[in-house]
Amino acid sequence: MAATFKRSARISDLIIKEVSQMIVKGEIRDPRASLAFITGARVSDNLSNANIYFSVLDDSTDKEEVLKGLESAKGFIKTALSKRLKMRKLPDLQFKHDTALETGYKVDEVLREIKTDE
Repeated sequence: MAATFKRSARISDLIIKEVSQMIVKGEIRDPRASLAFITGARVSDNLSNANIYFSVLDDSTDKEEVLKGLESAKGFIKTALSKRLKMRKLPDLQFKHDTALETGYKVDEVLREIKTDE
């Protein structure tokens, strides 16, 4: 039996790829957005909403400023995505900070402390 994939999952993968390329290639003109890297996307099953998750590499970078940069570029991103994905109606985009990396670092730090205490 062949594996079936939801359309929303395929669109999520394409959104990650395309938005990441926009950032890397400098297509997004807001310099605050250039500090983000896209970690994931989740598109609702009815294709009406898309949460795009981002993180920043540098701890000194203000995540709220990066979010403001992405939000200010949302119109450009949505227009570019609709052309690249050839979709008539693109999901509403919401940018969210991904805390998974930070949580992972904290857990790793705690585990290292436990190991050194033994």
